[in-house]
Amino acid sequence: MEEVSFKKDRIIYTKDLCKSFTTGNVEQQVLKNLDMEIFKGDFTVIMGNSGSGKSTLLYALSGMDRPTGGVIAYETGQDRETTRITGFDNDALARFRRDHVGFVFQQNYLNDSMSALDNIMVVGLLKNRDRKKLAARAKELLLRVEIGEGDRDKFPTQMSGGMQQRVAVVRGVINSPEVLFADEPTGALNSQNTENVLNILSDLNGEGQSIVMVTHTLAAAERGNRIIYLADGVISDEVELGPYVGNYKDESNPDQEKAVERHRKLKTFLQDMGW
Repeated sequence: MEEVSFKKDRIIYTKDLCKSFTTGNVEQQVLKNLDMEIFKGDFTVIMGNSGSGKSTLLYALSGMDRPTGGVIAYETGQDRETTRITGFDNDALARFRRDHVGFVFQQNYLNDSMSALDNIMVVGLLKNRDRKKLAARAKELLLRVEIGEGDRDKFPTQMSGGMQQRVAVVRGVINSPEVLFADEPTGALNSQNTENVLNILSDLNGEGQSIVMVTHTLAAAERGNRIIYLADGVISDEVELGPYVGNYKDESNPDQEKAVERHRKLKTFLQDMGW
């Protein structure tokens, strides 16, 4: 049977997006008239060499930083209402992030004076004033990332790095964001904790969560279905890999053949990009 392709709903687009920084009398243009689209339900991975503009782009798309020029627009809700966040003042931008965006950083930025649960609740209460329902959702999400009742009252100094980052992921999705942004979310973790966090992100994406992640590692990039490669502030190219189908090295994986082909496609693409 011939495979049927469906048009994806666009959730973010940019037009002529620019970002520059000035040091002394020298201006450095990091993003250069960049046009792109992000689609609902995708796990989009942004890659590129150091200094290519990956994190700058992520922070601009998420509303964490302002571009120098151009347009960033979201198409949200059932009616796909278009919202240009580049026209927002600081208060409006903060409200938009609260209502539509989640973020996971490389450093988890948990509050050391709060428990795991409270670190999540304090973000959730910005949007949801029903403390009882919010606590129930937070506890459910913590269980899903294997943080049970005995651990959710721990403070960050009592947690491993991997546990801290799992809490940070839950914090990022507590408000059911339309897009979850992740900036090198496994960059400070060992291999086992890296796998755990990537599995959580893959599971969330499998349930429909739109994710945009910056990474410099092949293992993390494998989780994306769409890879965008930046060079000198512009998009060099992109590749569509299709859904993640498990570890290509796992001989017990029933989709290992597909996983191997997917891995080869990604490696070839990155080699062509000079990565």
